[in-house]
Amino acid sequence: MTEPVVIPLWLALVFTGIALWLLVSRLLLPGVRWYFRRKANFLIDNLNRSLHLKIPPLTLTRRQVLIDRLVYDPKIARAVAEHCEATGEPREVAVDRVNRYAREIVPAFNVWVYFRIGNWLARKLVRMLYRVRLSFRDQSAISELPANASPVFVINHRSNMDYVLVAYLAMSRTALSYAVGEWAQVWPLQQVIRSMGAYFVRRGSGNPLYRRVLERYVQMAIEGGVAQAVFPEGGLSRDGRLREPKIGLLDYMLRDFDPRGERDIVFLPLALNYDRVLEDRTLLADLDPDSPRRSGLAAMRKALGFLLHNLRLGLRRRWYRFGYAHANFGEPFSLKTWLAHRDWDPRDLAVPDRTRHVRELADTLMARVGQLVPVLPVSVIATIFDRAPDAQLTTEQIRDHAAELRDVLSERGAYVYVSRHGDEYNVEVGLRMLRLRRILLFDDGVYRANPAEHAILGYYANAIAHLVPADSICAVRPASAPAAGAGR
Repeated sequence: MTEPVVIPLWLALVFTGIALWLLVSRLLLPGVRWYFRRKANFLIDNLNRSLHLKIPPLTLTRRQVLIDRLVYDPKIARAVAEHCEATGEPREVAVDRVNRYAREIVPAFNVWVYFRIGNWLARKLVRMLYRVRLSFRDQSAISELPANASPVFVINHRSNMDYVLVAYLAMSRTALSYAVGEWAQVWPLQQVIRSMGAYFVRRGSGNPLYRRVLERYVQMAIEGGVAQAVFPEGGLSRDGRLREPKIGLLDYMLRDFDPRGERDIVFLPLALNYDRVLEDRTLLADLDPDSPRRSGLAAMRKALGFLLHNLRLGLRRRWYRFGYAHANFGEPFSLKTWLAHRDWDPRDLAVPDRTRHVRELADTLMARVGQLVPVLPVSVIATIFDRAPDAQLTTEQIRDHAAELRDVLSERGAYVYVSRHGDEYNVEVGLRMLRLRRILLFDDGVYRANPAEHAILGYYANAIAHLVPADSICAVRPASAPAAGAGR
């Protein structure tokens, strides 16, 4: 009984590993989970006391629970039955397909990642690149939304920086959930974006079963009061102009909406503009059918070159931030009120009639967003030279033209940003941005447009082109060049 038992070393190692695993999984991990869950709940309680729009319970629900709710939803079950009847696919295979779609779509919101890590990174990145400005048509509108309202931020799409800028600006008010395209489904970006509350969307998918799963998730988010941010244009503007809105996500939101129900959908128009869009030349290249298509490696090489160039400028103390990035919030837009004025229920209409009404809603929302687009220094200067490409103007002439154009836009109800340093500083910022990029050339005391950069000049002018009346072109008359040395 007292003789030692001899076992092989490999077996001893196995037993030791099992013992350690049991110790960690049964004793240490539960304590660690309890600690972090307690910290997370404390953070959520503090945030809900300070946020204008509280974090809804659906956002905090465990991801696996949301996936199960979506997969076994009665409407999804009917969609699976219809799919199996139409295609002859076994039900088990169809359910497995739905499960894969749900795992692809459903986010995994993490309050620490969103409000601590995400907030810090977004603040550092945005403030490093831009002078950030924020304005409201009605500053109290967001905080006074009713508790039974599902807020939907409707935003124009100018840059991939939009996601970072809007999340950063809205973090003191709510947690936003984005619809993100397939471009972000790469490791580790996919995991980070999903933990920020975003859900993935396959653009232009023709799979009816996938579209039904996506539609049902969007409806669940609306029913749960999740604050969502949508870009109705469906993609980045290639030429700088506002694009025609796509109605996919709006249609999903409306299909199951009860105008006489307890919950309302409140749209919050939000317009963005930048003095510099980081991917402007890439977007313009997409419009040129003869432009060579770069590989992923070439795109990474170009991005690295851009980063190194700006680092060199910083080391030589010649680097400037990329001007202003401005977000302008509009007045809330109640879906119930809009439907009541038109006396229709989206649940009662056939597809063609519903599509027509949803298209009308999308056009109305985009018109409101368009009216909110901030008029920034680069947009003003670009408009002057885009309308008069052969003009040679002194700084004083540009200031006069800019003041005239700003007055015209202000009279039309546009939001014209003026720095606290005054109009002259605005003109200085716009000229410096365009001159550093050689979009404008400066010779003998006059500015003129670089003929090789007319497309990029038009891109920034197009940001406010919908606000500029055709009969105001007199504000940008070409001027004759002054004598050499004048205006210095």
